[in-house]
Amino acid sequence: MKIGILTGGGDCPGLNPAIRGFVLQSLDYGYDVYAIREGWRGLVKGIVDDRPLSISDVEELIWQGGTVLRSSRTNPYKDPEQLEAVRTNIQRYGFDCIAALGGEDTLGVASKLYHDGIVNTVGIPKTMDNDLSETDYTFGFDTSVGVDVDAVDRLRDTARSHMRIIVLEVMGRHAGWVALYTGIAGGADWILLPEVPLDLDAMCEHLKTAYARKKYGIVVASEGVELPHIDESTAERDAFGHVILGDRNVGEYIADEIEKRTGIETRAAVTGHIQRGGRPSAFDRVLATRCGIRAAQCVHEGDFGKMVAIKGTEIVAVPIERAVGTLKTVPVELYESIKTLFNK
Repeated sequence: MKIGILTGGGDCPGLNPAIRGFVLQSLDYGYDVYAIREGWRGLVKGIVDDRPLSISDVEELIWQGGTVLRSSRTNPYKDPEQLEAVRTNIQRYGFDCIAALGGEDTLGVASKLYHDGIVNTVGIPKTMDNDLSETDYTFGFDTSVGVDVDAVDRLRDTARSHMRIIVLEVMGRHAGWVALYTGIAGGADWILLPEVPLDLDAMCEHLKTAYARKKYGIVVASEGVELPHIDESTAERDAFGHVILGDRNVGEYIADEIEKRTGIETRAAVTGHIQRGGRPSAFDRVLATRCGIRAAQCVHEGDFGKMVAIKGTEIVAVPIERAVGTLKTVPVELYESIKTLFNK
């Protein structure tokens, strides 16, 4: 069995432990795993190692962040010539299967390649956004939330010292999981999610009450919060058609509105790509490793077109198309259940 392995989309902690788990289990089966560099772009351009990955290549990866395979946001289905290049290179390298580590976009390509009869695929879910359906968690999420909670703790010190309100903008695209968990764990005074309509009046009234009691305030805002002055129909989009959120300045907008409406000095901070780097947490190392091992088992069992997922404490295999068909967003009921935090 000759397997190609790649990582696509944004990097996140846990990718390297997942690669390690997949390769080590594949070696037990006697399979050769070849590194495809730079995601789907590597399969378009033929950026493939000339020898299979060995134990020495992967055994030190357990604590390393990012991805040793490198990544890209290439979508070969957007260009017929790129798709044909993918087909040609799969035949050229003789791959029996492609193991794809990624989020909804990367795995969406893997699902199409399988259903189009181009190559057998298995998927390993990673995204710091935690927005993939059919899995309780994705690796990268826990580490990223930990980085953001640390930022909240640090911002609280300066907010208290200068009697300010500080808004922390975090990643998550159009799902508010990172903001929700960061806000709860960090003891934020208000949390803004893409799933919940922006209510500046309610937020500011609560912040005035909190500020009167403790002389500072913390707000956590997801980058995907819908802002009234932005028309996303004309916004720049990536290769998969997603709106590029980096220039929306959600934190700055919210901070300006708070200061204008409350008269309280307010600042904004953005953790940005800092959330993507660094050593994976213990939870992400274990989850990623288990996912990598289970994906290699799927290959051995001939269970293709599947993505491995964590359900409760078990790692199971689910159809990739179900996992990428619907974005997993924060249920409004979950947000409502923690609103007691904003009623004080």
